[in-house]
Amino acid sequence: MKASFTFLIAALAAGAVADLHYTGFCVDTDGGVDAYNRAATEKACAAYKNRNTGSKQWDTCPDCTVKSDQDILYYCDSAAQHIGGDELNYYCKQNGAGGSLAW
Repeated sequence: MKASFTFLIAALAAGAVADLHYTGFCVDTDGGVDAYNRAATEKACAAYKNRNTGSKQWDTCPDCTVKSDQDILYYCDSAAQHIGGDELNYYCKQNGAGGSLAW
């Protein structure tokens, strides 16, 4: 399971090139390997849901919710694609993570 999870993170990191995303989570980097940070993800998603900094799509995330993939990977989800990569990264760092991945 750990190998497939590491592959998933690597694939997401390579594919996250857009500015707005449907999904994201917080990570810590340890020795060049990204490790998922569930606690920071849940806190960052809640903080993003409360965000209201302007009129751009990424300035608010009224539909940000924490979801789970079979109780293994918890992530922040926005069906309306409100998640900005820089903004999620900011909230992840504010909550103790080293950074974020979004897609």
